[in-house]
Amino acid sequence: MKFGEKIKQKIWHFIYKFFPTIQKELLKLHLIWHQRGRQKYHIGYLKPGKTLEELKNHLHDEWGFGNHFVAWSDDSQVLSWRKLSDFYHQYHLRIFSDGEIRGHFEYTPEGHPIAHFDEKGESFHHAEFLKFLGDFVTDKRHPMHLRADPNAYNPDSEISMEKLQKS
Repeated sequence: MKFGEKIKQKIWHFIYKFFPTIQKELLKLHLIWHQRGRQKYHIGYLKPGKTLEELKNHLHDEWGFGNHFVAWSDDSQVLSWRKLSDFYHQYHLRIFSDGEIRGHFEYTPEGHPIAHFDEKGESFHHAEFLKFLGDFVTDKRHPMHLRADPNAYNPDSEISMEKLQKS
């Protein structure tokens, strides 16, 4: 990691500790806003017989995905995880309570905070997400009700370049 990236990462490591609280307050004050609903970029659905916990283990162990609590929380979202491509780019995956899976490739908040929050440069990368999800994804919707990840807003579980390089 370059020196400038290390500085940005240190700043974000500090910000992680209070980010959810500040985000809520800025939303209440209408200084920032987030469109309700779900992000675009539908990938598929969690396959029947597969659990959210199994999917999390697969994504983490096989592909290096981890918590991304800095992201907006979409309606009925139960999991928000990311895989860093490099300091400036990430794959962002969301799972919803009905089993729907959505995801996109985008700038990281650490590398390009303004572009990230303005959702500039987002793209689908459908084939990569299908590769990451493997046999956990199907294109058919099945009735299910998933519960939220209990660590969804835990700053200690945030996936970062710093943690990635240590592993």
